[in-house]
Amino acid sequence: MIRSLLIANRGEISRRIIRTARRMGIRTIAVHSDVDAAMPFVREADEAVCIGPAAARESYLVQAKLLDAATKTGAEAIHPGYGFLSENAGFAEAVQAAGLVWVGAPPAAIRAMGLKDAAKKLMADAGVPVTPGYLGEDQSPEHLQREADGIGYPVLIKAVAGGGGKGMRRVDAAQDFAEALASCKREAAASFGDDRVLLEKYVVNPRHIEVQVFGDSHGNAVHLFERDCSLQRRHQKVIEEAPAPGMDATTRAAVCAAAVKAARAVDYVGAGTIEFIADGSDGLRPDRIWFMEMNTRLQVEHPVTEAITGQDLVEWQLRVAGGEPLPLQQDQLAIHGWAMEARLYAENPATGFLPSTGPLQRLRFPEGIRIDSGVEEGNDVSPYYDPMIAKLVVHAPTRPAAAQALAKAAGETQVWPVKTNAGFLARAARHPDFVEGNIDTGFIERHADQLIPPAEPDEAVVSAAAAAILAPETGPWGGVSGFRLNAPADRRVSVEVGGSVYLAEAADDSVPLHDIDGMRILFADGTGWAVDEPRAGHGGVAGGVADGALLAPMPGKIIAVDVAEGDHVTKGQRLLVMEAMKMEQAIIAPFDGRVASLSPRVGDQVSEGTLLARITGEED
Repeated sequence: MIRSLLIANRGEISRRIIRTARRMGIRTIAVHSDVDAAMPFVREADEAVCIGPAAARESYLVQAKLLDAATKTGAEAIHPGYGFLSENAGFAEAVQAAGLVWVGAPPAAIRAMGLKDAAKKLMADAGVPVTPGYLGEDQSPEHLQREADGIGYPVLIKAVAGGGGKGMRRVDAAQDFAEALASCKREAAASFGDDRVLLEKYVVNPRHIEVQVFGDSHGNAVHLFERDCSLQRRHQKVIEEAPAPGMDATTRAAVCAAAVKAARAVDYVGAGTIEFIADGSDGLRPDRIWFMEMNTRLQVEHPVTEAITGQDLVEWQLRVAGGEPLPLQQDQLAIHGWAMEARLYAENPATGFLPSTGPLQRLRFPEGIRIDSGVEEGNDVSPYYDPMIAKLVVHAPTRPAAAQALAKAAGETQVWPVKTNAGFLARAARHPDFVEGNIDTGFIERHADQLIPPAEPDEAVVSAAAAAILAPETGPWGGVSGFRLNAPADRRVSVEVGGSVYLAEAADDSVPLHDIDGMRILFADGTGWAVDEPRAGHGGVAGGVADGALLAPMPGKIIAVDVAEGDHVTKGQRLLVMEAMKMEQAIIAPFDGRVASLSPRVGDQVSEGTLLARITGEED
């Protein structure tokens, strides 16, 4: 049994590993960057080592610093978590060469499955069904265009070394291929240092089905059933669930057997995930599910598998890495109930899901569900790392009950002042098509108008704010002179919500206002609203997009500028492109108008809040 463990990661996954290791009596060592020194995972570990500045390339990705920390603290093993170096075969080999235990896949398996083109060929040779496409060495734009034309549109361009939705583009027509290819290659080079791509036939009604597999060093391999990760935005998973809706016993047996066959083909040891794409246009069928890729690590969504099987997958990892056989064999594993996980991100759906950073002055979750989070109230959401705040995990006897529990949990989540997707998650989980299991990877795009909460408060929120104003004057705001604007018998009151002034009929039930750093905040369906009494001369929304000022949503680099000062633009037109967190973010025109000012040039580094451009109406 491993006795001491260095966790070469941070945040949520580091806390998750510490939790299991502590229960198993294993001493834990955390590593952290300068800006992470006060984070919960550092405090919760038995020992912690600072390994450098905030930028991951100067800390969490520096193999020598990680190995040095392990040596100095007497660690016996290194767990890489997910992300960072978790699928880096060179790091795995360096860990083993240093005489340490690598809690992960064998380096040979990481290499075999790390490049999507080679992995697909290996799987095809092993008898695992794969999607049609192009995996060749000729990467010239002209050749790739011809191959795409031959496959037939729509096609999917995917970075060979990709993952997490980066370096991936759908192309619907031949004339759009060249631009999509160039953008995909730029993103792939920035994220992985490798701009090579492969092409796949795009399945029009795709379902993303993945199977959790586990192998040990004694020749055993099992699956822990499937997960459905079809609810995605820009190829990033949003809500995952287990088991997959609509999966009958015959199809489950076929896809899970194919997953185990894939694991055995690379002599797999440890936790891994075989990802499949399924054509869901006629339900899930064994002959319409194809291998897509393998993730040679623990997945972000592993809690839903833990919930339906009752197993601790991190414990499995640690026992297998320590040389033990798998804790259970296939016939000892079964599905119990239904589990769903939603990823709560620091992002603003109303502005195209641009990341949001800053202090978490309030961070409250509902009770009775599993919360995996890397932050606590009082911490900051930094621009340096992934913007996920937490994973909300629910488990229920049936799928409708799980969906209801997830919607309730997301709606009751309170975060301020950082913007989150909690309201978006609540709307998605209670959408009739989701509840019925009518999902595919286009679900979010198809229902975006219904899922994205409005930038302005709806009538129910304003009425709740009015009721809060008219509530009995008790609590921290009871002595505020003038806060009660009209007599309670009238039930109509002026109220400022989110910066705009409304005249509203107060709701029957009062919703509490929370005093957060001197502001009155009302939380409704996953979204926080600042509530105040109207100020004299206030004319509505001030600043921001309403007056055409487009500000940088976070620190980043300008990689494209499509317009010039004086140009006439239309609502939704792309003006420029930022690269932030290794993802491209388009800045678009908020309405028809003229570019009155344009500050940045290609290559400029900009800070959060920098004025990028100002759009004026045609009549201005």
